[in-house]
Amino acid sequence: MSDAPIESARRALAFVEAGQTLGLGTGRAATAFVRELGARVAEGLHVRGVATSEATAAVAREVGIPLLELAEAGPLHVTFDGADEVDPQLELIKGYGGALVREKITAASSRKLVILVGAEKLVAKLGERGKLPVEVVPFAADFCSERLRALGCEPSLRLEASGAPFRTDNGNPILDCAVGPIADPAALDAAILAIPGSVGTGLFVGMADAVVIDFGDRVEVRER
Repeated sequence: MSDAPIESARRALAFVEAGQTLGLGTGRAATAFVRELGARVAEGLHVRGVATSEATAAVAREVGIPLLELAEAGPLHVTFDGADEVDPQLELIKGYGGALVREKITAASSRKLVILVGAEKLVAKLGERGKLPVEVVPFAADFCSERLRALGCEPSLRLEASGAPFRTDNGNPILDCAVGPIADPAALDAAILAIPGSVGTGLFVGMADAVVIDFGDRVEVRER
């Protein structure tokens, strides 16, 4: 089953209207959507986009989607993105791709957040896949690690394939926290954000309005 199902991307286009300004997420599913949107733009659809990462911006430019910076875009109509976990309440864990903070800011700037996933990303409880990304400022990485351990989240510094520390587009490291099923995602999110130096978590609570799910033989849309 693909993490970037083309049929799901096409189904998500139903949420797009001409003249809108759209948030464009990061990752395989979001990239599939950006390419499908680009095909519609080539056919004459007039939209503009705000990219959540430099990687997404490069794809959007390649397929001809006009881009704006978030500061000049104003409120966004819809953001389209992927997720790493989706629970039955449509709560999310994101950030395996490393763009969680920009993704969360873009989503919060939008009237609607539409998530595209394969069925393998569905979980009964957030945390079942065992990882929660947390972006921190470099100065506070060790301090944040200590505080995260005190919360029961065992952090490890994310590394590039070369062995060098991973850096987000914001220039920050990510601590990937080993977790189990999370009893209260909103409370854990608030506790982590209360740690000085913590920039953002991969918990997206109360943010998704619709999730487009590829089951292989069918596509299902779930909405709040």
